[in-house]
Amino acid sequence: MTALHATRQLVLRTLAASVLIAILSTQAFNVSAGPREQAKRIHDRIAGVPPSAEVLDDMAGLIENSSDPVGAAEIALKNPAFYDVTLKNFVAPWTNESMSPFVPLNDYTATVIGIIRDTGITNVDFRDVLTGNIVYKGASNLDIAAHSNRNNNHYEQLENSGNSLSDPDVLEATTQSSMNPELPPGATAGVMTTRAAAKAFFSAGTNRAMFRFTLLNHMCNDLEQVADVSLPPDRIRQDVSRSPGGDSRVFLNNCVGCHTGMDPMTQAFAYYDYEYDGDIETGRLIYNATGETGDTSQVTNTRVMPKYHINGTTFEQGYLTPNDGWDNYWRAGANRRLGWDTNSMGLTGSGNGAKSLGKEFANSEAFAHCQVKKVFRNVCLREPGNSDDRAAVSNIVTVFKQGYDLKDVFAETAAYCKGA
Repeated sequence: MTALHATRQLVLRTLAASVLIAILSTQAFNVSAGPREQAKRIHDRIAGVPPSAEVLDDMAGLIENSSDPVGAAEIALKNPAFYDVTLKNFVAPWTNESMSPFVPLNDYTATVIGIIRDTGITNVDFRDVLTGNIVYKGASNLDIAAHSNRNNNHYEQLENSGNSLSDPDVLEATTQSSMNPELPPGATAGVMTTRAAAKAFFSAGTNRAMFRFTLLNHMCNDLEQVADVSLPPDRIRQDVSRSPGGDSRVFLNNCVGCHTGMDPMTQAFAYYDYEYDGDIETGRLIYNATGETGDTSQVTNTRVMPKYHINGTTFEQGYLTPNDGWDNYWRAGANRRLGWDTNSMGLTGSGNGAKSLGKEFANSEAFAHCQVKKVFRNVCLREPGNSDDRAAVSNIVTVFKQGYDLKDVFAETAAYCKGA
């Protein structure tokens, strides 16, 4: 058993014990806690392992002498277990449709961990998870398999190597376009264009899965929560029946609600696919690029992947996808509440390709609130449940948007949930 595996097992046991205590004895969290108890709780919630005596003294001193629980939390963030276990388990469910944390390290998870680690140190911020030409991988001097666009061996061996992802000499940033010659810089979109995301959400289907799980994981809304039947259905594709079961009311009152917003934005992924021959584990992300390396589909006679035209006879008068131009119909109607940016980033609600759609999402109010809510749930072991919690979330969102550094969110949240 490697040291990393032993650390992970300790973290999981500690978290399980914390959850059990939260369920069986919620009143215990309301009793008076001194600086040392508060410091230990902060460290346990962030790193998942007990602090050393020296670290506990330093953290308790900041709480007692300086009234600085955030500073105490920032000490806990330096523990390698925050990156190797807490963040790994935090991010892993975003990478698969079953939303399981029990999956190997992959390029999606490693990239989110690296961005969180390096925000404030290098020229990245958390919005790059949906926009950046960036991917994190193991350093070339490590004794592990070389990075490959056709398997996950590199990341699985990195995870099992016993090296810490907190170390920049172990986990390093590079560009997706340099690692995948078929992917131009303008076609990169953070984790959406990683191999792991493509395997999970671009394989088979119609690429709507990438939209749905990006919305769910990074905007904290599933399709049912954003359904709006008041918008025009002109961009709904041919594969959606206008009278399911022979009843057009089903389409007008149900199907329209999701597809009127989803289909115009899923068009951003029209040139992407996950290609594999029999074994999905050995597949790769492909992109129908322009220029000499580009191609036109024999099915569509455009750069659009054939999956966008499947079941075209279901409703032949439906929308026929011609390119990767997308429009955000949710800027009107009920989903204006998601807080789309109209000023600071100059976004207009339209664009071409996944990168510009990622920018639309990453600069919304819903994106910022979603990250804080996820951290709150992870650190406080509960949902924000009262007016004080909601006020704290709002304040932490303000802090987060100052630099889009998720480490600040973990520190602020741990300080809030330290106990009285």
